[in-house]
Amino acid sequence: MKDLEKKTLAYALKNALAHNGKAMQGPVISSLFNEGLKKDEVGKYAKKISEIIIEVNKLSSKEQEKEFNKLEDEVSERPEREGLPELPDVPKTGVVMRFRPSPSGLIHIGNIISNMVNSLYIEKYGGKFYVIIDDTNPEAVLPEAYKKIKEDCDWIFGNVHEYLNASDRIELYYDYIKKLIEKDSAYVCTCPAEKFKEFTEDKKNCPCRKLSIKENIGRWEKMLDKNGFGEEQAVVRFKSNMKDKNPAMRDFPLARINLHKHPLQGNKYRVWPLMNLAVAVDDMELKMTHIIRGKDHMDNAKRQKMIFDVFRKKSPWTFFIGRMKFTDLILSKRKITAAIKSGEFSGYEDERLPTMASLRKRGYKREAFVKFAEHQGLNDVDKVISGEEFFKLLGNFNK
Repeated sequence: MKDLEKKTLAYALKNALAHNGKAMQGPVISSLFNEGLKKDEVGKYAKKISEIIIEVNKLSSKEQEKEFNKLEDEVSERPEREGLPELPDVPKTGVVMRFRPSPSGLIHIGNIISNMVNSLYIEKYGGKFYVIIDDTNPEAVLPEAYKKIKEDCDWIFGNVHEYLNASDRIELYYDYIKKLIEKDSAYVCTCPAEKFKEFTEDKKNCPCRKLSIKENIGRWEKMLDKNGFGEEQAVVRFKSNMKDKNPAMRDFPLARINLHKHPLQGNKYRVWPLMNLAVAVDDMELKMTHIIRGKDHMDNAKRQKMIFDVFRKKSPWTFFIGRMKFTDLILSKRKITAAIKSGEFSGYEDERLPTMASLRKRGYKREAFVKFAEHQGLNDVDKVISGEEFFKLLGNFNK
């Protein structure tokens, strides 16, 4: 990359002037990517970039402005991301964010409405954007979804740092389950589902809750043993508060036995983590800094914070995007898959479907979704809209 130092200085001065005299490394590096810097070159130039930023931050605002005026032509004009406010507590190295699609079907417009801003904030600040395929429910996995999800994400986001499959991380989830039991924050419950429901409704503790840590470790090992518990005979529960005013928070499940064959893992595992455990573990391990997700996950975020608290970890900053409720579009991946199998639709590219595959075929461009996300901004208000209204709006951005 030609003139690296000059470009770095120009972008550092620009960033400093926009942030009260203090340039941040993440946004500067992100800008340099647009000038031709490659990801695998960052380590090579990181020290020099850091030194330039430190020198820029020593200057007064007047000096920064004077120096920037000399180098203004070095800065490429990039469209301002209107509607995207600054995020709080952004590290100098940028933000770490994620998207967790289910492989029960292909990505659709609902996924993009909730997650496009994650990609744009990575573009804005620099950092890492993970796509974690949530495939820990063996019978709900569509084998071809793995490849298709990656294709769609490469097209719509274009800045995914790494793709991960949750099913490749099972041993890690097991490790955390054992630690939770050892911290007396989880237990293995063998009560029938209907009986536990009664305990929940009556705000009473399940008898399994009072078992010793040693007994729970024994039960956990029995869940893992192919000659041990069977399906629906045992479940790992988080020890929260059975008197919580929200029934959904009362000793929620973390893992269960599922003997269905997994498309990737076969029959290697018999105990599968549920979403709240897998999400909390991945967010801790991958050091998520900011999370933007749909409002339908507010309860899940509370459950995940409880798990963070056990390990004395700080939860990521979180914002809940308002739901866009379509009056006439099918967004359930399972329903879409079932409708295709029944012959109601010709495939995932059928123009009547709101899938990314369909929208690409219909000529929608990535920039239309970028502009739509900017238009929406960080908005927590729910909106009811018809498919016709939505695609008319999207079409305006597609011009």
